[in-house]
Amino acid sequence: MPKATWTYAATLAFSSAALLVSAQSPRPPAPTGYDDTPLIPGSEWRVHDGKRPRPKVVDPGTAVPGEKPGRAPADAIVLFDGKDLSKWQHADGKPAAWKVENGYMEVVAKTGEIVTREEFGDCQLHVEFQTPPPVGNSQERGNSGVFLMGKYEVQVLDSWENLTYADGQAGAIYGQTPPLVNASRKPGEWQAYDITFVAPRFKDGKLETPAYVTVFHNGVLVQNHTQIMGTTRHRAVGSYEPHGPKASLRLQDHGNPMHFRNIWIRPLDLKP
Repeated sequence: MPKATWTYAATLAFSSAALLVSAQSPRPPAPTGYDDTPLIPGSEWRVHDGKRPRPKVVDPGTAVPGEKPGRAPADAIVLFDGKDLSKWQHADGKPAAWKVENGYMEVVAKTGEIVTREEFGDCQLHVEFQTPPPVGNSQERGNSGVFLMGKYEVQVLDSWENLTYADGQAGAIYGQTPPLVNASRKPGEWQAYDITFVAPRFKDGKLETPAYVTVFHNGVLVQNHTQIMGTTRHRAVGSYEPHGPKASLRLQDHGNPMHFRNIWIRPLDLKP
């Protein structure tokens, strides 16, 4: 585990409390798949299908990120530089209640998701994240998400030796498309997403062209110009609702004490 990247006091308290609750009130393991959800259009698999083949596990190497965050491109908008949350707020406009320390932001569970004050459409996005020590299994472990335009989720999850449904693991377009491979690092190690997003286009209230996304996880290609089927949902097929050309980026509070750092974005004007 990298030095000086994880504050253990709060995490150990969180873990101990969770284990105590578990011992007092045993819960069944979180589901690693479903067999009663809708079929994904054009696919033989159901949403979060437990029988869908899991991506092969690959070692992502050491290319990115390092123990310290890298430097953003000169033309990027830095959304989080490790100092404050001035570029973020809660969806209701209140100041972001997540914690900032040691150069990262930490999800303060149950305070709610945070969104960027500025809105974006087509973009290149870089996000670094760190999952906490394992507590639970499947979707209960190191769960968060990067929601492009606040609607289209690239799943964040602790997918290191953690069985879950293929379209819900790290690097998946949630509920739609599994990553090409599982390039996850161990809990506590910094990881990175590099995302290129082409926003959907609407005309006269109807979808003209869908959204597309390319994702590198720790330098490994996991989504290659993947078509997004619409707003990502739990246990349901995604669909499009007309919206504007730009919207806020959203980071999910799923109840786990996730860390994020070195977040920057380059607004682009891409052809669908």
